[in-house]
Amino acid sequence: MNGFERRKELKKNNILEAALSLFLKHGFHKVSIAEIAKEADVSQVTIYNYFESKDNLIQKVIIYYVNKIWNEYEQLFNSDMPFPEKVKTIIFEKALVANQINEEFFEHFMKEYIKEDNYIMEFYNEVALPRFLELFEDGKQQGYVDQSVSDEAILLYIQMFADYMRREGMEKTALPLTEDLTKLFFYGLSGKSE
Repeated sequence: MNGFERRKELKKNNILEAALSLFLKHGFHKVSIAEIAKEADVSQVTIYNYFESKDNLIQKVIIYYVNKIWNEYEQLFNSDMPFPEKVKTIIFEKALVANQINEEFFEHFMKEYIKEDNYIMEFYNEVALPRFLELFEDGKQQGYVDQSVSDEAILLYIQMFADYMRREGMEKTALPLTEDLTKLFFYGLSGKSE
């Protein structure tokens, strides 16, 4: 990649980061292209040149957000941290994000998630799901997850959560329940981590 292409990519990332920050705080409708341009220190024309429209920018921001969150998870998964600490970190991070995310952003994100053949579902099926299975396998090897529980049962459990989250209207109720749902997902009804 030459210097021009590097600068172009840096500008695009700055725009995505600025837009994401503003959208997370204020939602999509309250944020203008002018505000994003000011935050990213670029012109409005530059944003339109790179993204064509606000709607297209919103779609790219969602993809950027998914990838950004996943990169943080990958660092956690690749760490030497024991399984229970990884799970606690995931729960804490989800709760923290849920408390800071704008409701309109979350609702739009969830509406994208329930659509067929979208980036989020493709990413979930091809990248996230296999990686979470690896996490549970690590938990088995470390003695924190019951060895007798099959991968098929874990997949079914994960799929039940995913299917429920994809139901129409869930975006309104899921955000306040994020921490509880994550605890249930990892610890079940007992709530015991050890």
